[in-house]
Amino acid sequence: MTTSEIRRQIDARLEDLHRRHRELPPDREVRCYTPGRGYHAPDGEEIRHFGLALASLEGDNHGVGDAEVPFAMQSISKVFTYALALADHGREHVLSRVGVEPSGDSFRSIVFDERARRPYNPMVNAGALVTVDLVEGDDLATKRARILELMQVAAGEPLEVDEDVFQQEIRTDDRNRAIVYLLRSEGMIDGDPEEVLALYLQQCSVTVTCRTLATMAATLANGGVNPVTGDAAFPRRYARDVLTVMYTCGMYDFAGQWAFEVGVPAKSGISGGLLVPIPGKLGIGVYSPGLDEHGNSIRGVDVCREISVRLGLHVFATEEEDALLGLRSPAAHLD
Repeated sequence: MTTSEIRRQIDARLEDLHRRHRELPPDREVRCYTPGRGYHAPDGEEIRHFGLALASLEGDNHGVGDAEVPFAMQSISKVFTYALALADHGREHVLSRVGVEPSGDSFRSIVFDERARRPYNPMVNAGALVTVDLVEGDDLATKRARILELMQVAAGEPLEVDEDVFQQEIRTDDRNRAIVYLLRSEGMIDGDPEEVLALYLQQCSVTVTCRTLATMAATLANGGVNPVTGDAAFPRRYARDVLTVMYTCGMYDFAGQWAFEVGVPAKSGISGGLLVPIPGKLGIGVYSPGLDEHGNSIRGVDVCREISVRLGLHVFATEEEDALLGLRSPAAHLD
């Protein structure tokens, strides 16, 4: 089979997946998030978007649906700032400032690990604010540039902060402002709270597409090395730490159910994005703004669950177990 034939087969299977998951389940309560407006009941236009992309470790990128529609990364950005903090300070220092335990609470909760006096993990907002504070740089502009540079290396393309999204967020984000001031009062951050909050909201406002997310996921799956450009976004020795925290904490308070059912690292964002690196294999990006009660993309979770089952991607999957469960073997294709 030629390379072009393989690409056509992959595209056809992605199109079939996209077609079958295009309609949201009628029995699900759906909500959306809009900067400056918060969570709300969606209208038809807001939940119409649905993009799906796959990037291989050989540098191929396949996208269907709204794979080119830009959107803000939101919480997905936490993954890359955590990688930068690890590169700046090493795992032991970062671990002393922010833990790696699933919180079991909403990502917006104003709670900390009181025994260790640190946020539970870098994927909840409190932990992400501490992670931002750890990024080295003489001023806000330098720190922002370093975060954006790492993201751009992972994506293999230029990225920008959507200033309109950022301005809407910083005017209305009273909850994260409360969290960052509480962090300072407890001695958990060293920087100016308003600058820490601004940098956090700027990283969340970086715009990507579904195809971009798939490449960034493939970079994570490839040990931090972009499979298209060959450039390292961060040192390979920290890839395991990043992927592990994504696996246990990346899907908000749905993380345990995700690990049980899908069984791969992932990070979601309230804009409807989903970043899914499959270590040593591929990267998946999904964009669909219709959210469930946890803040995760409904279509994103459903389509990734099917991909994991059909390809046997669960980290603990075996052919014998799949046979007992009536699932496809790891060698199966998306047909």
